[in-house]
Amino acid sequence: MNFRHLLLFAVGLISALAISAQETVQETVLEADDLVMTSTATETRALCVGNVKLTGTNMSISCDRLEIVAARTGDTDATIGELNGFKFLLATGHVRLVQGDREATCGRAEVLPAEQKVVLYEDPMVIDHSSDFIAAGSQITLYRGQRKLEVKHPKLTGPPIQDLGPEAQKALGETAPDPQN
Repeated sequence: MNFRHLLLFAVGLISALAISAQETVQETVLEADDLVMTSTATETRALCVGNVKLTGTNMSISCDRLEIVAARTGDTDATIGELNGFKFLLATGHVRLVQGDREATCGRAEVLPAEQKVVLYEDPMVIDHSSDFIAAGSQITLYRGQRKLEVKHPKLTGPPIQDLGPEAQKALGETAPDPQN
């Protein structure tokens, strides 16, 4: 396996996941217990198994198993070939994604760059550390470049809000407004 091609492949992956092109670019590192890469004339597939960690510009992914598919160009007789565009990523088993002040955990994550989204399955949870907001549900979809998510069967948790009931006003020595006025 040509390490340069693997590194270029991982850089393309991180670029597809990065939220903003204005972030400081950092080196991409892919680590795992085992890696198998195979190529056809049109694509390259990588399967990483065991203690998988992928880190790069404003993103880190850790999981038990990571499948990556990228478009391939160049010499069709080359073992790996030139990688030209990330097509799909599937992370499974104890998935943890960290990007800026957001963290997501789930059992399965699909990264779909053509649709510019990440879909989380199997007990997904997204934590926004900047606001102490937690979203959980049966499926969560995150959109690239947006602070937007869609949650099926949501359970949302946020910071406490002020008690607005009449007993709270009495405890503070305030009087409740007269509803007749």
